[in-house]
Amino acid sequence: MNGLKEHKYRVLIASSNEKFDDVLLSLLPKEEFDPIYVVTSASAARRELHDKSYDLLLVNTPLQDERGINLAVDAAIDTGAGVLLFIDAQWYDEVTAHTEEYGVLTVSKPTKRSVVTHTIRLMCATRQRLKRMEKKAQSFEEKIAEIKTVNRAKLLLMEKEGLSEDEAHKLILREAMDSRLTRQAVAQEIIERLGG
Repeated sequence: MNGLKEHKYRVLIASSNEKFDDVLLSLLPKEEFDPIYVVTSASAARRELHDKSYDLLLVNTPLQDERGINLAVDAAIDTGAGVLLFIDAQWYDEVTAHTEEYGVLTVSKPTKRSVVTHTIRLMCATRQRLKRMEKKAQSFEEKIAEIKTVNRAKLLLMEKEGLSEDEAHKLILREAMDSRLTRQAVAQEIIERLGG
């Protein structure tokens, strides 16, 4: 995982095993993963996830105050972070069956460095795709809000100024061009002016 990326991934590691943390940190170069925070308990991880946004959450079970499985599932449900759960081989099948429906990736311990590296790569690719989808959804929501505002202004112009829908539409477009404002900004001014 080397090479410079435009985006640096914010990483939260929840682990109470320093030796494991050292190995994991060696797989996360600062050029690509920064900042990286390490906590030893699920409660500390929950506080971090509540206060800050992370791209990746890596949970090494067990933690000081719980196994970490509930933390992984809760994070997968409540945040946009990619979640990777390291679980002892004896519990791997059972835990994976429970967590995979929430989008939690699991890796059996002990494992090879290459498996961890590959899994983190998959998480990064998935996180980038999710971010693009989030941007599209936000853009779509903004467009819907603009349409609603413009339609509300057109209705007010029709009711209070006696304009036709076409005349109201053209008025909003003309004012937007003349004032170099967006259609939504002009529509909002009309709504405020006409008391809608």
